[in-house]
Amino acid sequence: MDVGSARFIRFFEEIGNDDVPLVGGKNASLGEMYTKLSDQGVRVPNGFAITAEAYRYMLDAAGAFGQLHGVLDDLDITDVADLARRGKQAREIVYGAGIPDEVSKEILGSYRTLQEQYGEEVSLAVRSSGTAEDLPTASFAGQNETYLNVRGEHSLLEACRRCFASLFLDRAIHYRVDQGFDHFKTGLSIGVMKMVRSDLASSGVMFSLDTESGFRDVVLITGAYGLGENVVQGAVDPDEYLVHKPTFEAGHRAVLRRLLGDKAVKMIFVEGETKHTTRNVPTPKIDRERFCLSDAEVLELAGYACAIERHYDRPMDMEWAKDGLDGCLYLVQARPETSVSQREVAVLERYHLTETSGDLLVEGRAVGEKIAVGAVRRIESATQLASFNAGEVLVADITTPDWEPVMKMASAIVTNRGGRTCHAAIVARELGIPAVVGTGDATSCLQSAEVVTVSCAEGDTGHVYRGAVGFAVDRTDVHELARPATRIMVNLGNPDLAFSTSFLPNDGVGLARMEFIVNESIKAHPLALLHPERVTDPEARLELTRLTRGYRDGEHFFVERLSEGIGTIAAAFWPKPVVVRMSDFKTNEYASLVGGADFEPHEDNPMLGFRGASRYAHPAYAEGFALECRAMSRVREDMGLTNVVLMLPFVRRVDEAKRVLDLMATLGLERGKNGLQIYAMCEIPNNVILIDQFAELFDGFSIGSNDLTQLTLGVDRDSEIVAFDYDERDEGVKEMIRLAVEGCRRNEIHSGLCGQAPSDYPEMAEYLVNIGIDSMSLNPDTVIATTRDVLEIERRLGRCSRPSGTE
Repeated sequence: MDVGSARFIRFFEEIGNDDVPLVGGKNASLGEMYTKLSDQGVRVPNGFAITAEAYRYMLDAAGAFGQLHGVLDDLDITDVADLARRGKQAREIVYGAGIPDEVSKEILGSYRTLQEQYGEEVSLAVRSSGTAEDLPTASFAGQNETYLNVRGEHSLLEACRRCFASLFLDRAIHYRVDQGFDHFKTGLSIGVMKMVRSDLASSGVMFSLDTESGFRDVVLITGAYGLGENVVQGAVDPDEYLVHKPTFEAGHRAVLRRLLGDKAVKMIFVEGETKHTTRNVPTPKIDRERFCLSDAEVLELAGYACAIERHYDRPMDMEWAKDGLDGCLYLVQARPETSVSQREVAVLERYHLTETSGDLLVEGRAVGEKIAVGAVRRIESATQLASFNAGEVLVADITTPDWEPVMKMASAIVTNRGGRTCHAAIVARELGIPAVVGTGDATSCLQSAEVVTVSCAEGDTGHVYRGAVGFAVDRTDVHELARPATRIMVNLGNPDLAFSTSFLPNDGVGLARMEFIVNESIKAHPLALLHPERVTDPEARLELTRLTRGYRDGEHFFVERLSEGIGTIAAAFWPKPVVVRMSDFKTNEYASLVGGADFEPHEDNPMLGFRGASRYAHPAYAEGFALECRAMSRVREDMGLTNVVLMLPFVRRVDEAKRVLDLMATLGLERGKNGLQIYAMCEIPNNVILIDQFAELFDGFSIGSNDLTQLTLGVDRDSEIVAFDYDERDEGVKEMIRLAVEGCRRNEIHSGLCGQAPSDYPEMAEYLVNIGIDSMSLNPDTVIATTRDVLEIERRLGRCSRPSGTE
């Protein structure tokens, strides 16, 4: 076929971003990528667009426009029943118009062109592309229909008729009214492209930013086996992957973080039936327990995302599919991300619970970072949507685009199934409401009319609590907030909060607690993971097996999970320094980890026992420390996150410090190599007394005021009975801090404080500024208030602040 002579057809090579009025947003984007990004390695299946002109020509030829006016002109979209009736009439009018012969001739001629390129048996994806969807300022999930695995001329023309009619689906009518689009000035184009046989492999969605926090420096990829509809609609809990864009672009090829999804079902085509008929079938257990993409495939998709974002110069929402026949990855859709990327970043909004949370009813993936209270309305089928009232919490198995009218009225959404890129999640972000998806059992645990609190402000896990739990919203304009001369850093252990915390005005992370990641993400003792055969508790051995499913062995599980957790924090604050404290569990805390009881001694006072640096080179824990070092080496070398500064806790003696540093060098963490800095905690009086000798071995000290107070005053900080004697503001403690800061200055190394004191006591923050400490690391909730206090103190002292946004 001579494509140049076609009136109603444009092949992808002929269209681009400027052709939205003719071919719709979806087709324009596919054409743009096919012509402009193929040479950058972005693989897009070829195809053609049936233009919106063909749609209008079809309706004109059938005299259908007058009939449509009669059906739609006085429509009230708030009347759900009337909307459904009129929508059905409108679809029947469009479908009944048929496709004129001159249009069908061009469609079938273009089909034969694709057969020449891909083979006689090529199957097709037939996808609607509205001229009022996937725009930079207006995007909504799933407005019109898609037909997959279409073969044969009759099936192709039938799919096209149904696509044209889908312009008047109830949800599409409602959407256009909401957006102020005229039904009769909006056209529909159809994309006909090579079908990517992801039913035989996997597919999913990816974004060129983090969808919850709006953090711009990562690619988020979700995926599951089978056709992508399950991921989009939330019928499965997908795998998730993160890739850090700055280090990826610099040449480092490592997945930042991965999360294994349940992937309980996969959507396949049904053999022997209508070609676009699909069915969900159980995913084999062996596939559920492994990731649906290899690291190499994740990185290939990340490369696609980076190239597409560069080309469009804005955050993007994309769909990908892997072809089970040729094994290749394809990009099948890209549109501007129109939700979190449009937030006002100058105003920092943080939700937090102000009361002890009520009974936890269900939990799942958190969408957004807000909190909402409302009465539950459990919806089990579309027939119940009319009963939904504004302000209620929508609880369902999954949501579909047809539910959009009531989703707009919800205070929050909770679903049994779905991941962070499912339909419910996408719509919740557009609407600015919290959602908890993938709970598994929300529809059985939550009863209609009961009041609940939906909290997405506690990290990646969203919680639904019984009753109305108090919460507050802090809004701060940080645009003009200057930076103090004293570096203000944050204390952070939870990777789930890293991206959102990074938006606080800060100079990096002064204390990243490794123990939090071990406790929450790994849960097992490192030696139990290395030697499960030495674990005597049968239940603990079973739990070790469960924890490490999908990983080569316990050793790789520990290294990967720890490096991903620390890597996420380091990526969130890149390129600012992130000071990572090596493990500082006490023996009783190590023993409480899965399998830990078989590897830890009993101590009457663990606080002063086998902890910190004394463990690292000791035969009883050296293998565990080697795993920690391997994880940190992976973060710095493989992931390229060289902003990580390592810190040793509880270093009692100078000789002990030397032994540990020598061991670290043999394990690939040599001080000074590739810019590696190593700090020590200054928390033992001996660190202060011998600070000149310790300073020869380290690049800086971070004063741990908790332990320094304990050991200066001789007060066990775990003992309630002598708690009245524990005070970090004691003059003796303050003198120890002053001597430490002066010692650091004398030896020209960094001085900081990462204890609780400046977060709890403003007068301690003032004292630290007065003695000239280089940095203080604070709990996130006190960063802004303390920053303002420090700016005022420095103003009184005549010190110059730094402009907003400076490092």
